[in-house]
Amino acid sequence: QVQLVESGGGLVQAGGSLRLSCAASGRTFSRYRMGWFRQAPGKEREFVAAIRWSGGSTYYADSVKGRFTISRDYAKNTVYLQMNSLQPEDTAVYYCAAVHGGSLYDINQRAYDYWGQGTQVTVSS
Repeated sequence: QVQLVESGGGLVQAGGSLRLSCAASGRTFSRYRMGWFRQAPGKEREFVAAIRWSGGSTYYADSVKGRFTISRDYAKNTVYLQMNSLQPEDTAVYYCAAVHGGSLYDINQRAYDYWGQGTQVTVSS
């Protein structure tokens, strides 16, 4: 059973930084694709970034490109989302997701099979 547990959310001022973590367990994730999504109040869940465990290829939504960095630590079975230059519009619940294989460029949330519980990120102006 795959389990994903996010942490690292919180309240930060505009221009600040946060690092989210997603601890993964229950599988060998070498052939998995990991993603971060977010959902703001009243809006649909949207893709933020994705990474392949093997090779570390990454893909970002245009809205976060250059500000956010997704990475993974094999030894800790953990995926990170480093978020810099945060803006109020980045306020959302951030979710970690996982799926076996598939295209890194498939940003549809339905493409992912496993989800964490989410962590709140609030950016004040």
